Amino acid sequence: MQIGISRLHFPVTTLGPGCRVGIWLQGCSIRCAGCISADTWGFGRGRTIVSSVLATVRPWIERADGVTISGGEPFDQPEALNELLRGLRGNGAQDVLVYSGYSIEKLGNKLQHLSGLIDALITDPFEVDAPQTLVLRGSDNQRLHLLTELGRHKFENYDRPIDATDQVLDIMFDEDGTVWLAGIPQRGDMGRLQKLLREQGNSMQTTEAVVQKQVLS
Repeated sequence: MQIGISRLHFPVTTLGPGCRVGIWLQGCSIRCAGCISADTWGFGRGRTIVSSVLATVRPWIERADGVTISGGEPFDQPEALNELLRGLRGNGAQDVLVYSGYSIEKLGNKLQHLSGLIDALITDPFEVDAPQTLVLRGSDNQRLHLLTELGRHKFENYDRPIDATDQVLDIMFDEDGTVWLAGIPQRGDMGRLQKLLREQGNSMQTTEAVVQKQVLS
């Protein structure tokens, strides 16, 4: 089955407990204002097949503490997500955390079909003007749902306010020199980083700014 993938990475240490496999799906119909992953909105890019994704992450899963799936919007590809989750379970994934911009009420039947495959789920759209005080969330309206006993065991400590140990990001480097950040920055972090780099004679573009430029051009 085909699936749109933005990127795969291991280890990710900022999106759940331990060292995790990160899977970012490509394509999002929600498109929240202020999203830091606007490069994952477009459909039709990063097309591959689920079995290829599973083959890539299989060696990582053996060393990982869990898997985090984000996007893009995973539930915009429900059939592919179903196959991916079943494959991850078959390959021994320790736990699975999924991010969605939909409310849990709106997910409805899509979520019922995945019973037992998702341990923890963070739902609801990012709201750029809402407070950001809760761990693992970009805005406080987003909710953490613990869907399995494993999810309750591993994520019960994540339904709490942010502390200093949570304010970190992973840095990833591509072969072409592109630098990516994984995690949930605090309000203003990207602006402060841009300013710091500019003062050192370097430059940085956020994916939101790139997408806005493409829309206006």
